[in-house]
Amino acid sequence: MSFRAEVRATDTALVRRLVTDTGFFRHDEVDIAVELVDDAIRLGEASDYRFLFADSPENSSLSGYACFGRVPATKSGFDLYWIAVAPSTQRHGLGSRLMAATEVACRAEGGERLYADTSGRPDYAPTRAFYHRSGFVVAAVFPDFYADGDDKVVFSKRL
Repeated sequence: MSFRAEVRATDTALVRRLVTDTGFFRHDEVDIAVELVDDAIRLGEASDYRFLFADSPENSSLSGYACFGRVPATKSGFDLYWIAVAPSTQRHGLGSRLMAATEVACRAEGGERLYADTSGRPDYAPTRAFYHRSGFVVAAVFPDFYADGDDKVVFSKRL
């Protein structure tokens, strides 16, 4: 499967549906994912957000996507803001392929380190395991960051 970096007007609805369908994210979190797509549509290359989209070959949906961008005020740090795969295509390696392509794109822009934040809740254990399998290490944990009992876990990977 190939990925496209071009952001299209139709991606707003596709990302909303994909992120909602994963069942992991609250309504306000879904709105943030869509807001980043809208920013890229509105600002084009001037946007701080870069994307990789995996279009579904069977229909007009999205199989997965990643959103990333340079960390402001750093020489070579990048944040992975979102990486999500449609439930119907999970456990087939798409997330790993998206991650690898994201790392290549970050290195092409001078990236030397990639950061990813996630929740410390038990239901996010598969997400944390994915980051570990992808070569990330835990760089920091902020207790009760998102809510009581919901830590923020920051992962880091040297590219």
